[in-house]
Amino acid sequence: MPSHAKPSLEAGLVALKQGNYQTAIAQLEPIASSQNNGTASLQAQVGLVMAYARTGEVPKAIAISQNLIESNNPQVQEWATRALEHLTKRKKTEQESKKVETGFVAFENSTPDSTPDSTPVTPPETSTLEEKPNDQVIETKSDDIPPMVPLARLKATLATPPPSPLPAPLNGFMGSVTRTQAKLFGVIYWRQAQRARAWQPLRKPKLIPLRLLSVGTFIALFWVIREILKLALGFINQTLVKLPYLEPIQLLYHDPTQLLLIALVILIGVSPWLLDLLLANLYGQREFPKDVLNTHSREAVRVLQRCCQQRHWPLPKLRILPTAAPIILTYGSLPRNARIVVSQGLLEQLADDEIAIIYATQLGHIAHWDFAVMSLLLLVTLPTHKLYQQVSELGDKISAKIWRWPVTILASLIYGIWCLLTGTGLWLSRLRLYYSDRVAAEITGNPNALIRALLKIAIGIAADIQKQEHTSWQLESLNLLTPVSYQQSLSLGTIASNLSFESFLKWDTANPYRRWFTINNSHPLMGDRIERLCQIARHWHLDTELHFASEPSKVKRQSFLLQVAPWLGIPLGVLFAALVWLTWQLAFTLKFLNLKWIYEDWSFITGCLLIGFSIGTVMRINSFFPDIKPATVQTDDSLPNLLADPSALPIDSVSVRLVGKLLGRQGTSNTLAQDLILQSSAGLIKLHHISWLGQSVNHQHLIGRQIIVTGWFRRGATPWIDIQTLETQSGKTIHSPHPIWSTFLAVAAQAWGAYVFLTG
Repeated sequence: MPSHAKPSLEAGLVALKQGNYQTAIAQLEPIASSQNNGTASLQAQVGLVMAYARTGEVPKAIAISQNLIESNNPQVQEWATRALEHLTKRKKTEQESKKVETGFVAFENSTPDSTPDSTPVTPPETSTLEEKPNDQVIETKSDDIPPMVPLARLKATLATPPPSPLPAPLNGFMGSVTRTQAKLFGVIYWRQAQRARAWQPLRKPKLIPLRLLSVGTFIALFWVIREILKLALGFINQTLVKLPYLEPIQLLYHDPTQLLLIALVILIGVSPWLLDLLLANLYGQREFPKDVLNTHSREAVRVLQRCCQQRHWPLPKLRILPTAAPIILTYGSLPRNARIVVSQGLLEQLADDEIAIIYATQLGHIAHWDFAVMSLLLLVTLPTHKLYQQVSELGDKISAKIWRWPVTILASLIYGIWCLLTGTGLWLSRLRLYYSDRVAAEITGNPNALIRALLKIAIGIAADIQKQEHTSWQLESLNLLTPVSYQQSLSLGTIASNLSFESFLKWDTANPYRRWFTINNSHPLMGDRIERLCQIARHWHLDTELHFASEPSKVKRQSFLLQVAPWLGIPLGVLFAALVWLTWQLAFTLKFLNLKWIYEDWSFITGCLLIGFSIGTVMRINSFFPDIKPATVQTDDSLPNLLADPSALPIDSVSVRLVGKLLGRQGTSNTLAQDLILQSSAGLIKLHHISWLGQSVNHQHLIGRQIIVTGWFRRGATPWIDIQTLETQSGKTIHSPHPIWSTFLAVAAQAWGAYVFLTG
């Protein structure tokens, strides 16, 4: 290759990897049209096909693919043939979508910053590859096409700017590609493990836990709403009593239990139609004709028709959300009025068989009837979240601080209520996904497609967050019903260019205490779900999409006990209360001491619980927040290794100093710093921040800017960083007083517990 072409070709490939498609086109077009540079021209044309497809210039991509088919290199011909097939299919799909009346404007999955397609378009093979059962790749050099760009040089070029995974422009395209080539182009290596051609039915699962949890979720939701309602009604009457010339409303003193129970039962029955209205008005949901779904996935239509015929169901009503984030959800009260809602982004980012099995998971929710309770939960939480959004937007419009603070407090209160209502469905949300995954695998015989689909959904959600630079309202409010949560997508969906999925997910499969850290999670551990799907694949004698090591990780029991010390202090507090009660009883019997006025008031147990919690918190503080020393601090390069450690616990508290862009919502809706994310060169990671009154700089002032984060990295079900400081390049610094807040919490619990213990 002539020396003058190397910089332009390399710059074009780097721009392609980073998603700067217009820059890539400008760099690659002169090389592609060059007649003197056969090899470089081929490489540039491949890059142009990818760039044109991503920028919506499908006809240009098709034209170049047709030229590549005439190449003398058989590997290039094969690549171009497959690319042309999928480009043509995409163009036809777009044309048919315009002809069919759908009532919405389809998202163009080809804008420079749009959500990435996870099915990579691979470059022409630079080697003859032969895969062994253990996934080893043997490469022999081809004389016709040398490697496009030396990998070491490309990595050096990408060291400074944060790389982003290159989305594949062609829906469903899966060419043969080596891991080295995949990393070179910033795409993801998929094994494309096969599906079963004939398979035995799986053993019937025990549905009793799911049934009981569904009933328990309804009871928990009913109880929480009742208590909130009683508190609100009582507050209204108390206010009326204290105001002059006003009398309390006697009706508000009545017990709302019976009326509320009847109302919730009615809401379950009418939930399909009410949710139709809500989703249409809030997020632009529209009907989705079966014919249009057929253009995206013929198998999905066949799966829906076959399963519904077998179970004597009518075909679920199909809906679509015009959003680029890949999500799908199901709601309804009965199988005959069920709705399956898919996003435009999911249809564009998944292959035919992957779309089909994702639809099959929704049939699993209908078959197990858990979707009815989840529909009620969505019907209650969606208006609450919308109210939180509207109050936050109102607060952003108010300029006077004296009026803005009450609105901010009200928005935070509504957000807390939304979290409380959502929390009643966390256990059911986690458990039901295991059952639906199993049903989907059995329906299609393709557990490997579901593995790929789940990972691609995580990648697409993370890309949507990166594009919008915050978590969208849709992702947050609909999170409980989606197959993959946006929290677990942050690191998982962006780490693939630096770390294999197996390495990242090993914590989910090997850490012996991993399930303790999912208590407040809306979705199960991704590695655990995938491992169960791999077991199904092995049961049917299939190779698996991911290969996990079988040995468990060794974690010191003392570390885990220290991690849960505050919560371990609660049962120890109960034990202490029992010992105190026995001591007081014995002293009273022996007429040595009469404390009957205390121990007959059982509220002293509450004091013991608070004291136990306080002692556990104090024991953990030093280990949880060690001093951050410059000599031991970890940087961006170390983040993949930290994420890959299967024996790590949050208590390990690794000191880090990372550089990146601060993402998150701006304004009143992020007053509690609930949506703070660091976009570093290694991917996205969640940030935990505590606002501190009196600081001249607010954390929201730094959103969208390059910052330096110093804090403590913690590996849990969702990796996160507890912030110590946020620092800008200009020197502005924000402190996050996590250790001070923990100390204050411990002292407050101790004082309150002692007061209750001594006064009863």
